Amino acid sequence: QVQLVESGGGLVQAGGSLRLSCAASERTLSNYAMGWFRQAPGKEREFVAAISRSGSNTYSADSVKDRFTISRDNAKNTVYLQMNSLKPEDTAVYYCAAKRTYGSSIGTTVREYDSWGQGTQVTVSS
Repeated sequence: QVQLVESGGGLVQAGGSLRLSCAASERTLSNYAMGWFRQAPGKEREFVAAISRSGSNTYSADSVKDRFTISRDNAKNTVYLQMNSLKPEDTAVYYCAAKRTYGSSIGTTVREYDSWGQGTQVTVSS
């Protein structure tokens, strides 16, 4: 399994921006599709965005499309989530996840991912 460490969370006002980072211990992160998920209190963990091994294929949930952008730098073993125009409903713990895969496939469900980070809190005030 890959060890993942998220950072970049914090408190921000509505309309603001944050960039989350996910650093991986795996030197060959390019073997993994990556995803971001979030979990608000009392709710199930939900898909936010995913990116294929090379970065050529990305997909985002409708709730964050046009506001959030996932990207990766395999040379730095890091995945990013740029979050713009944040809303109070974006408040949650954000998790990074890795899925060993082949080709340009990505995953959008929790069960598809093998490794998870500890999460980083994002709080958006109104």
